[in-house]
Amino acid sequence: MATLQKRETYLEAILKQGYSRRDFMKFATFIAAYMGLEQSAIGQVAKALEKTPRVPVIWEHYQECTCCSESFIRSDHPIVADIILDKISLDYTETLMAAAGEQAEAAKHETMKKYHGEYILCVEGSIPLGDDGNYCCIAGRTALDQFKEAAEGAKVIIAWGSCASNGCVQAAKPNPTEATPIHKIVKNKPIIRVPGCPPIGEVMAGIIVHVVTFGKLPELDGKMRPKAFYSKRVHDSCYRRPYYDAGLFAESFDDENAKKGYCLYKVGCKGPMTYNACGVIKWNNGVSYPIQSGHGCFGCSEDNFWDNGPIYERLTAIPGFGIEATADKVGKTALGALAAGVGIHALATTIAKRKQVKRNVNEGVENLQDLES
Repeated sequence: MATLQKRETYLEAILKQGYSRRDFMKFATFIAAYMGLEQSAIGQVAKALEKTPRVPVIWEHYQECTCCSESFIRSDHPIVADIILDKISLDYTETLMAAAGEQAEAAKHETMKKYHGEYILCVEGSIPLGDDGNYCCIAGRTALDQFKEAAEGAKVIIAWGSCASNGCVQAAKPNPTEATPIHKIVKNKPIIRVPGCPPIGEVMAGIIVHVVTFGKLPELDGKMRPKAFYSKRVHDSCYRRPYYDAGLFAESFDDENAKKGYCLYKVGCKGPMTYNACGVIKWNNGVSYPIQSGHGCFGCSEDNFWDNGPIYERLTAIPGFGIEATADKVGKTALGALAAGVGIHALATTIAKRKQVKRNVNEGVENLQDLES
């Protein structure tokens, strides 16, 4: 850790870039909220970023389309991209760094040597194992060799996006390049999988800040995904969920039900089987996400989503409702429950009215008897 003390802290770098202390505190509040931390933890995040020397980051690119980097630099808070990624920590990335060729590779190897055991290795893209790895070569070496070398001295490895996390479309059958996710290649290092095509920029920033703030991995699920962002299904936070529960579905993208905003399950939405924070954090400065834009979720953060059936066909079964339950059955059950509820309400209303009528009749009879007496 002694070598890290020579690096400026996150706060020092933020102030050097022209941001104010107020901007810094706003960022700490912003990122703590996205990390799902309580308000009392904001001070802890701020203190860590104020005192902690910036952690070196090496960001490798293999078989991918760079959408993860694009998502990160388009976060709705400028400090995320301008400070956490571009200005503070990024020691190497083929996509964003100004250096190229031998100069770029020399910078990476200097970081790997000087900060051995301390740097974060971010990986964007799957790694091809076919044809001895020759489908993806960088600086005359295969992606496989480059990854193993960089992983050896990493403190933690973050698999950005579905390519690095599960192989993504490159691994679709028949997978000619033998595209492979990184956790199947290196098994002796802490790995955080952040699937999505791409993952949300604020999610990516939150994970890096968590490692910096607490010096350890965030709580992960059984698939090595951060629970703060992958513990709930897209279906659970979907604003169209009430229509699903009521059995109201769009049958096609241009029918009247679609225009009314009904559930998109029948046109292929995979929200009921997809774990992600899309419906909560959203995209483009929190404006929208695919379902809100009128397109069903196609499960890009789940393993093998490319081979899990056609995108625009309904699921045959939905986890969480029993093995034999289909969305149609769930919808019909919900609709039946709704009808039953209406019937019960009507019956209760009728009974109440009868009781009131009986009371009125009895009171009328009593009043009549009083008058007669």
